[in-house]
Amino acid sequence: MTNAELIKSGNSVLGIEFGSTRIKAVLINEKYEPIAGGSYTWENTLDNGVWTYPLSQIHEGLQTCYKDLKADVEKKYGVKLTKFKAGGISAMMHGYLAFDKDDNLLVPFRTWRNTITGQASKELSEMFNFPVPERWSASHLYQAILNKEEHVSKIVNVYTLAAYIHWQLTGEKVIGIGDASGMFPIDMNAKNYNPEFAAKFEAIPAVKELGIKVNSVFPKVLMAGEAAGKLTEAGAKFLDPTGELEAGIPFCPPEGDAGTGMAATNSVKAKTGNISAGTSVFSMVVLEKDLSKAYPGIIDVVTTPDGKPVAMVHCNNCTGEHNYWVNLFKEVVDTLVPGNTVSVGDYYNKLIMKSLEADKNVGGLLAYNYLSGETITGFNSGRPLFARAENANFTIANFMRAQMFASLGALRAGMDILYDQEKVPVESMTGAGGYFKTEAGLKYMAAAMKTAVSAMETAGEGGPWGMAVLAAYSTGNFGDLGAFLDKEVFGSCKKTTSNPEADLVESFNIFYKRYMACLPAEKAAVENL
Repeated sequence: MTNAELIKSGNSVLGIEFGSTRIKAVLINEKYEPIAGGSYTWENTLDNGVWTYPLSQIHEGLQTCYKDLKADVEKKYGVKLTKFKAGGISAMMHGYLAFDKDDNLLVPFRTWRNTITGQASKELSEMFNFPVPERWSASHLYQAILNKEEHVSKIVNVYTLAAYIHWQLTGEKVIGIGDASGMFPIDMNAKNYNPEFAAKFEAIPAVKELGIKVNSVFPKVLMAGEAAGKLTEAGAKFLDPTGELEAGIPFCPPEGDAGTGMAATNSVKAKTGNISAGTSVFSMVVLEKDLSKAYPGIIDVVTTPDGKPVAMVHCNNCTGEHNYWVNLFKEVVDTLVPGNTVSVGDYYNKLIMKSLEADKNVGGLLAYNYLSGETITGFNSGRPLFARAENANFTIANFMRAQMFASLGALRAGMDILYDQEKVPVESMTGAGGYFKTEAGLKYMAAAMKTAVSAMETAGEGGPWGMAVLAAYSTGNFGDLGAFLDKEVFGSCKKTTSNPEADLVESFNIFYKRYMACLPAEKAAVENL
């Protein structure tokens, strides 16, 4: 069938992902190729010290993104999108969406970006001897209990963003195991919330008094490929208010952006890894065995969408700060050249590629991209910072390389533990996300990670495409997820691989030494600015 016929017959597959700056929808064909897309741009807001997205904007963003997808389908193929074979919802992992018995949201959505659960994170990590980071749903829930917040007595359900949207569409209170592993620790054998840890949590006097049970308050855990409900009449109208979308479409388990990143980069087998680099950055390495010890605040242990253990290094900040700089440069040019028609994409491509001409010592420049806190380097809040030596070579090439290297500083700190202390073997690393849209980004990541890094031709599609692939996996009996990805999806997929280049490795190491040595300057900025 042509793509038009495929869409009209309802045999395309939909993936939607709520990213931190964009909600994106991708429609794929039977060859797993993206054939249409839609998007909605948004930003989180700081409301009374809490990073959040209003529920109304979450709904508006979903509907606008889907509307944009429908328009793209009609423009490209001249057909209406009224049904699809399967769908899946993904979103930023972690966070806290708490609801009462009447399904009312009790407090504004608390996103992964918040670093306001330090006490809870510390106590749970020590109790379990297992890292429970500040951004995890369990930390948010327990911190609210420690704070004696009024709403905790009314809590019936707590969701991640993906699980919440899935519930709205299907009525099912379920979650994929990868996303669940960012709510509460998972027992790798039971493929469910760890029962020993759950019992310890429920025995905490303040928790016991409230009667909160882990397997009740958090969504039911499902594996990739399992049935997770169908689009209800209300769900179809929620996604497409025009009423043109048909109900009854099966949806796969909702996943977090880490899980879709693994699917999108074919990184679900042991000794494979992936890096998702956009507004935030995280690396995932699928483990052969457990780590020798816990590294709270530095390395998380989560799972693949099919339940294998994964070491995750998550950093809150990546490209967000250099996006502001690129926009500033564009504003300068627009001011000097009225009617300027250079696209935003060209600014990114040209400025970032210019950075390949930088000095080995990056001109003596220093940058921190901390729009928010960065737990790995010990910051509960952040201040973007740029500094330079008095004799610095202050050029655009050096400036842009400093920004690109700064995006990877905290990530390198976490990966050093996996490589140098845990001796975790990695046979392949694959990248997805905006950082990899230029050749320079791929080169810098290889230099910083000290290993070859590849980018698939689908790297720019990232999470929503990975979600669509997971939805397609749920439509048949394909066996093991890793084998399915190898054979069905990536068998003929083109990729570009960058090996660490000695000059860039040395350049990054020079910058990284400066970055780590000057963290007290960032600390002073946080305390005084």
